[in-house]
Amino acid sequence: MRFCSSCGSNQLAFEIPAGDSRPRHVCKACQVIHYQNPRVIAGCLVTHDDKVLLCRRAIEPRRGLWTLPAGFLENGETLAEGAARETWEEAAARVELDELYGVFNLTHIHQIYVFYRGKLVDGEYGVGEESLETRLFAEDEIPWDELAFPTVHKTLKYFFADRRTGQFPVRVRDIPRRN
Repeated sequence: MRFCSSCGSNQLAFEIPAGDSRPRHVCKACQVIHYQNPRVIAGCLVTHDDKVLLCRRAIEPRRGLWTLPAGFLENGETLAEGAARETWEEAAARVELDELYGVFNLTHIHQIYVFYRGKLVDGEYGVGEESLETRLFAEDEIPWDELAFPTVHKTLKYFFADRRTGQFPVRVRDIPRRN
């Protein structure tokens, strides 16, 4: 951070403010403390006829690889609203959400991924602006070596294992930095 977003000053210090326990950017001109918090990504594991809907990314990062429909939560929306919106934006699919399914902490990149399970409302889907293509995959068709993110890989692995047992617990996991 180089300038204060409150007053425009470049008199910023990175220090632990009084009463706090972590270093923050503090503006010496107006005394505003700039808190930086993790970004929340909301998405959906969409199923239809025992298949899972995946999107091939049209944008970076990981352009050309497959992912579940997901993206940054917007101000003013709930996690469920964000998951449904991202599914519409990336796969032109209306989804009926089931329960929360996975929460993944990626502290090394300051992100939290939240996935719901859901079903296609009318069986229809398409290609949104952020996708090159979308497709329903059976478990044995999943392009495991072409998945964009570790969160997607883990979510799919959990889902197919859970589907065999009929139990879908909420998974909460930390995803460490890749070496």
